[in-house]
Amino acid sequence: MLRRFFSHPVQGLAGHLFFALIRLLPIAVASGLGGWIGRTIGPRLGITRRARRNLKNAFPEMSDADMEIIISNMWDNLCRTVMEYPLLGRIQVYTDNPHVEVVGVEHLDNLRDDGNPGIFFSGHLANWEIPAISITKRGLESHLVYRAPNNPYVDGLFQRRHLKDGTLIPKGPTGARLALKALANGGHLGMLVDQKMNDGIAAPLFGRDAMTAPALAQLALKFDCPVVPVRCERVGGASFRITCYPPIDLAPSGNRTADVLRITTEVNRILEGWIREQPAQWLWLHNRWPD
Repeated sequence: MLRRFFSHPVQGLAGHLFFALIRLLPIAVASGLGGWIGRTIGPRLGITRRARRNLKNAFPEMSDADMEIIISNMWDNLCRTVMEYPLLGRIQVYTDNPHVEVVGVEHLDNLRDDGNPGIFFSGHLANWEIPAISITKRGLESHLVYRAPNNPYVDGLFQRRHLKDGTLIPKGPTGARLALKALANGGHLGMLVDQKMNDGIAAPLFGRDAMTAPALAQLALKFDCPVVPVRCERVGGASFRITCYPPIDLAPSGNRTADVLRITTEVNRILEGWIREQPAQWLWLHNRWPD
């Protein structure tokens, strides 16, 4: 009761004030300030212990010194992302002087023009809002799955107003029905698929079973639609590279359970490859593996 009538409004007011202040800054300044805050404060926070544990499990051969460099850079990237969020409406793509370079744009165009539903996936890499901007600004009818904050006053800040041509689908039973409807109507579903799902299926990630949501594989098989991996990299400051890859091979065998596991395993394999190349740009703070 106290949280609903006091804490939530206070948090909402603080969030709106934060957004208003950040919007007074140029993107490069806000991003740089976020990076400095992240490097200065982040490694000292208690939650960083989880990042160290995850890194040790994923890279057992890594030295402590290299691990601390990755952690510092992870916090740099995370806090840049936070500071960039209120300014995402200013991100330029497909312009003469863009913030974002898009590689493999033909795969987005194929999704847009084939007359069929489609799915694209990414993970919490670099600024994970940038792929959706690059996709919606290419003219795709996009429906983006997200986890709605518990605080309704804060949720209003995260309604992705920078995605004027996209709609949001909250995770949960209602969201599942909306996702089915979107694909049945020929829409395109965007998913971040690198978080732990307790009631998911065990699929390998860095050599260990990770409980992973099977929804992407289940939906792809149900609608027989292309699944396009979309990678985001931070290439310096508030500049990014989006790489769109060819659709993965679904190759249904008729054994639905086996096919869901195989596709989910392939998705994790792709994500792991991206993370290995740029480990500091992934959010190692997730409780991704069971203790």
